Amino acid sequence: MKYPKYVYPEPIPLKKRTWPERQITKAPVWTSVDLRDGNQALPIPMNPETKLDYFKLLVKIGFKEIEVGFPSASQDDFDFVRTLIEQGIVPDDVRISVLTQARPHLIEKTVEALKGARNPIIHCYVATSDLHGKFVFGREREQVKEMAVQGTQMIKAAVEAAGMSGKAGYEFSPEEFSDSDLDFVIDLCKAVKEAWGSSAKQDFILNLPATVERRPPNQYADMIEYFCENYPYLDETTISVHAHNDQGCAVAATELSLLAGAERVEGTIFGHGERTGNLDISTIALNLFSRGIDTGLDFSNMPEVVKTVEDASGIEVHPRHPYAGQLVFTAFSGSHQDAIRKGMVEREKTGEYFKQGWKVPYLHIDPADVGRAYEKLIRINSQSGKGGVAYILEKEFGIFAPKQMQPEIGSVVQDYLDTRGGEIGADELLEIFTSSFVNIEGRYTLDSMTRKAGNGKGDDISVDIVIDIDNTKVELCGHGNGPISAVTHALQKCPEVPEFVLEDFSERTLGRDANAKAIAFVGIRRNSDGRLIYGAGEHSNIDRAALIALFSALNRSTIID
Repeated sequence: MKYPKYVYPEPIPLKKRTWPERQITKAPVWTSVDLRDGNQALPIPMNPETKLDYFKLLVKIGFKEIEVGFPSASQDDFDFVRTLIEQGIVPDDVRISVLTQARPHLIEKTVEALKGARNPIIHCYVATSDLHGKFVFGREREQVKEMAVQGTQMIKAAVEAAGMSGKAGYEFSPEEFSDSDLDFVIDLCKAVKEAWGSSAKQDFILNLPATVERRPPNQYADMIEYFCENYPYLDETTISVHAHNDQGCAVAATELSLLAGAERVEGTIFGHGERTGNLDISTIALNLFSRGIDTGLDFSNMPEVVKTVEDASGIEVHPRHPYAGQLVFTAFSGSHQDAIRKGMVEREKTGEYFKQGWKVPYLHIDPADVGRAYEKLIRINSQSGKGGVAYILEKEFGIFAPKQMQPEIGSVVQDYLDTRGGEIGADELLEIFTSSFVNIEGRYTLDSMTRKAGNGKGDDISVDIVIDIDNTKVELCGHGNGPISAVTHALQKCPEVPEFVLEDFSERTLGRDANAKAIAFVGIRRNSDGRLIYGAGEHSNIDRAALIALFSALNRSTIID
């Protein structure tokens, strides 16, 4: 080819770029275009009943501006707008907007649809890029500018004729803004503003869209700052942005554009729209929320939002979609699981250290803020580590395994998953733990134990025990400062029992009622190879649970290589 297939976009001629030094301190005006831009790109567009349910969801979330349709393009959209107005469904603090092209019969139909609306917005657009102007419209720039001005004049006249002057706001979009000549767009928008006349800031909106994302986010921000520097009517104009996601940067481009002077943001929940979609408002809003900014939008019941949007759109939310996906608060990596577990335990200390209420490894927001539960943070699969397994046992079942025991539990679970594959839930994890460590039967069984007075040498108790070794009864005696140490002393004198040292012992009550059981953990170290092996015992009597744990460890030591 004569020219390279792709070239890097020309930089924006900003003399002094200031937006990188700024900070977003308040939320923009959020405008949902789910019911128009998002809806037109769905495999099966929403019917009026579904759109009404969706509208109510948007109001519940907190949107104060909602683009509800293209009433001149379809009877369904026209009827939907009429339903909202005639049935008084639109709250007093919510503005609806509608889209139209700059054609007389379409404008007439649009204004008719808005009859009786309190403070609607009429949205008109004209593509301003040379790609559209020359090769789609077959017009030069001055002719494109004339289209925009004439369309604005027609809408103004129709609004006046309908007695809606001072009630209806006007939004104009130079479509393909980010692919247009900046000075030309500024000149065109200046002419559009002058054609509309004097207005309150909130009633005249210039929406500057990245209709097709061709530039990096920083250049989009440069364009917004350049526009704001050179457009003369900022005090009577709201600067709005509408970013598409062709390069996957719509959220970044929008955030930077807010630094550069944008005051209003258009987008859809979960980013539905043409091609790769629009800006995902839920993501950018929760990004700002995570930085301490009051967004005015409520996503505290994200599961409900997900279900409503999935049902309406027929498109499932990706499991790793920011904030909304099923896996976004799930850690598979063992190191991540362990860090989350420790971070949750240390929340009070981290709060004091960082002077903020939430600072947890790998979780940049509290899952509860979007209606999710801590118990769903961790899943167990073949890549999980001891920390994740321990977390589930603790949080779901109140089983606090000793720290030295956790690697062994993790190893048993991993061996199971290496064979089985896939993922396991909490109940299956409990089954694996119980069958591998708790009340383990084998070569050694404690048949009976009799406690006696101490031996006078400083030990607290002595015991006589009868154990069963391979169906043979053996009588032993021992002493120690408690039942577990006394029985251990007795076992250590038996030549049929492998030599071991009692290294770790702990116990805990399971549950809080009168019938609660106790669970005990015993770790013994084999003299033959120095390996530390754990067993657990569960019983209504805490001393009995400890002895069962000892024999569980002993039996496990005979079957573990």
